[in-house]
Amino acid sequence: MIYLLYGSDREKARRKLGELVGGLIKKKPDASHVKMTAESFSGAELAERVGGAGLFSQKMIVEGDNLFANKEAKEAVLKKLKEIKESENIFVFLEGELDKKTLEKFEKNSEKIQEFSRSAEAASRDTQFNIFSLTDALGHRDRKVLWTLFTKAKMKNIADEEIHGILFWQVKAMLLASQSKSAEAAGLKPFVFQKSLGLAHNFKLDELKEISFKLVSMYHDAHRGKLDFAGALEKFALQV
Repeated sequence: MIYLLYGSDREKARRKLGELVGGLIKKKPDASHVKMTAESFSGAELAERVGGAGLFSQKMIVEGDNLFANKEAKEAVLKKLKEIKESENIFVFLEGELDKKTLEKFEKNSEKIQEFSRSAEAASRDTQFNIFSLTDALGHRDRKVLWTLFTKAKMKNIADEEIHGILFWQVKAMLLASQSKSAEAAGLKPFVFQKSLGLAHNFKLDELKEISFKLVSMYHDAHRGKLDFAGALEKFALQV
């Protein structure tokens, strides 16, 4: 089963994503909730998610977060759309604006599709902030810059989940790079590997592992209503 949320209004789309996934978890409390991102995507993981549920295995609610930012991920998902539709697992995709051909493929295979649009003026304001600037500040352990950029991201209405996702991706990349001999071994692009390896020198390995754990716990606690996501992210920025 496939649900697709897409469009230029990322904030509204993410709010709907949280509501939809939260509702599905309540309806299926025994199902596991997993997330796939463009940065960490692998074809093998997608295949596992599509065919992962069986008679004796736990069903999954699979959240695809802007996968199409990764060309390989987009091609793999579109190629498997019919299989995803027929999977016993539930797939919820959150994407930006989609071309007509891609949208038509989803229309043939999805349970529900919802578009979220915003004005051209608002969309233009969003393009003025580069969310990847957060990763540089994190990697250099510059608390002041990271907090300032976090504040700017919030002013641009960039969702907490998106900010968290890019920070977690950078921490994961630093961990992989610091423990691998090559980009291929780490499963990273050469440029990402070299950059993350350099940034990793600003941390001890145990520190990176602890930060990764904190970010994972933060995500789940925020979605369980145990903490304020924005407040937790701001506190994190000030403590890096």
